[in-house]
Amino acid sequence: MFFECKGGAKGIAMFSGVLTKLIRKLNYMPSRLNLSYTRTYAEKYSYRMRSYSFAIFIFGLLSIFQVSNSFADSHLSAKKEIALWGGSLSRNMVSDEKDIPAEWDLATGENIKWTAELGSQSYAGPLVVGGKVFVGTNNEALKNPKLTGDRGNLMAFRESDGAFLWQITHTKLPSGRVNDWPLQGICSTPYIEGDRLYYISNRCEVVCVDTEGFLDGENDGPFNEETETSEIDGDIIWIYDMMDELDVFPHNLATCSPLVVGDLLFLETSNGVDETHIHIPVPDAPSFIALNKNTGELVWEDASPGENILHGQWSNPAYGVIKGVPQVIIPGGDGWVYAFEPETGNIIWKFDCNPKDSEWELGGRGTRNNIISTPVVHDDKVYLAVGQDPEHGEGVGHLWCIDASQTGDITSTAVVWHFGNEQFNRTMSTVAIHDRLLYISDLSGFLYCLDVKTGDLYWTHDTFAAIWGSPYVVDGKVYLGNEDGDVVILKTGKTKEVLNETNMGSSVYTTPVAKDGVLYIVTRNQLIAISE
Repeated sequence: MFFECKGGAKGIAMFSGVLTKLIRKLNYMPSRLNLSYTRTYAEKYSYRMRSYSFAIFIFGLLSIFQVSNSFADSHLSAKKEIALWGGSLSRNMVSDEKDIPAEWDLATGENIKWTAELGSQSYAGPLVVGGKVFVGTNNEALKNPKLTGDRGNLMAFRESDGAFLWQITHTKLPSGRVNDWPLQGICSTPYIEGDRLYYISNRCEVVCVDTEGFLDGENDGPFNEETETSEIDGDIIWIYDMMDELDVFPHNLATCSPLVVGDLLFLETSNGVDETHIHIPVPDAPSFIALNKNTGELVWEDASPGENILHGQWSNPAYGVIKGVPQVIIPGGDGWVYAFEPETGNIIWKFDCNPKDSEWELGGRGTRNNIISTPVVHDDKVYLAVGQDPEHGEGVGHLWCIDASQTGDITSTAVVWHFGNEQFNRTMSTVAIHDRLLYISDLSGFLYCLDVKTGDLYWTHDTFAAIWGSPYVVDGKVYLGNEDGDVVILKTGKTKEVLNETNMGSSVYTTPVAKDGVLYIVTRNQLIAISE
């Protein structure tokens, strides 16, 4: 929690979230049946009213309680083991694990520790923590024969042998593919801290669950309305419905991989366009929010992309302390990236990741792009690339190195270097920075190695298939999977050296993860553990 209060006063952040939610309920009660609902004058300014109320509330508290001087240090007090997309709050796709194999063979079983069946499409994870491996997939594996039909599914497996432990499923939204695309499952890689796991369901809900599920025989609260409570079912702690509470309209699917710093949970809401791909049903709905991780109560919200949302919003937040200033960095659906004060949601800086002469055109024909990759914070800079829905195909891309120490609109002043145009294509991938080198892949199937200081290109490798995942650097090697199911392993360094390439039998849309000498790879329909 970002308050350290004398006199045993706990739960201030929680109470402020309750106050915010109460004010929202008093000012704004839209009908869920009218998805093109337009807010009234009072509703459009309800955020400002809530901000004033929140400020007055906090001002009163400060006369009694002592506020912590350093939000940046608050998250360091927790000693619980964490796991998240990118491995760290900075989201840099690099691991310090050792003795990770570069060779294996699915056909012969060489270096294959175990395999586990997933659904027919899998895009989230893997995460390895607390003796378990977590993966987001769909319901086609039908682990529980009672729970039939298309569902989003988060599964837990035993780390030692791949045995299935439990799952939590979510039925599809009745509105159909405009909000919840068929068979995509859970596409949000969770954030895990101790025995608490946070993710976004296919129903645009922020969900906190117990990592033990109901295996421990306990129904942890405050949520206790689970309909399925057998040993193989998930145990919900709290749930926050962004469509109901915030009137968010997710385009195609809610996918964000959330981030926790201190007691605050940060995420992008996936608010976007309707089926026409032109109209934004609720531009005033927030694109970015912070919740209290313990209660699920709203702390702050921001709707900066507003009417400028291009399509959907499918990126993830990162966190860093830039020259002593803590900031949460979240790409928006307007092609801009924003940095926020973690406690308040006030904007520190923003940067347009597309050239000023770029234009958005339906179906990917234009030159302006979304941001699907995740920002990486490194050495007081932010590294981020642009792309589009892979169904829109290939196109010109841009990778930026941004000086994150500035304030305001820093588009024209903060460019350290830029890699793009004819050199680089649209991407969904996130960079990996190691030993003064940056590795990035693009949707067209290329892997690039650049100088992290200058953006100069050292080498390029063609995998000959579309890449949805990201390069992963571990044990002196770069691992990268593609849509053909190939995983290529290269030696890190300024000179390209391919160590091995092997096929996994199915598309690899995810990023490999290493833990305790084992490499975990999620293919379209399998979880595979690899070790020597």
